[in-house]
Amino acid sequence: MKIQEVPFCTVDWETVEPVKHPGITGEAYWRTFELGNIRVRMVEYTPGYLADHWCKRGHVLLVLEGELVTELDDGRKFTLTPGMSYQVAEDVNPHRSFTEKGAKLFIVD
Repeated sequence: MKIQEVPFCTVDWETVEPVKHPGITGEAYWRTFELGNIRVRMVEYTPGYLADHWCKRGHVLLVLEGELVTELDDGRKFTLTPGMSYQVAEDVNPHRSFTEKGAKLFIVD
């Protein structure tokens, strides 16, 4: 990942209004900062959240709280807990998220 056209800046995530994104079940609340060629998000999933799509976008994702199950389109599933991350390139291993208990994530893409 080469970050371009992003000068040094800080984000106070508490001042960024969350936007609701419904899943098949549950909801995701995104706080998003976008500049240059990157999008940085603080995302909270409610308990029982299941994504409504298979994502092909590349990400670096870090679990801050809760537990996240990431399913790949080939059927593999990975359970991530606080302090764990995943990294995936664009158009590689389409994936979707599920959480039984809820989760808080930090994502760069």
